[in-house]
Amino acid sequence: MKFGMRSPSIKKSFKARTTGSLKRSIKKSLIPGYGKKGIGWFKNPKKAAYNKIYKKTTFSIFDLFKW
Repeated sequence: MKFGMRSPSIKKSFKARTTGSLKRSIKKSLIPGYGKKGIGWFKNPKKAAYNKIYKKTTFSIFDLFKW
């Protein structure tokens, strides 16, 4: 498990910002439960627990500049 600052990835950041709302809306209409809060605990509880702990123990470089 990582503790401390996450290393920034320009490629992943760009991909996350450019994934269109059209793609998300199509997935939401076709896949029941897509985008709903808490679904990860049903699909893969081990991964959901890891992600919850990871989110609490690490921070981004951009979090340092938030006021």
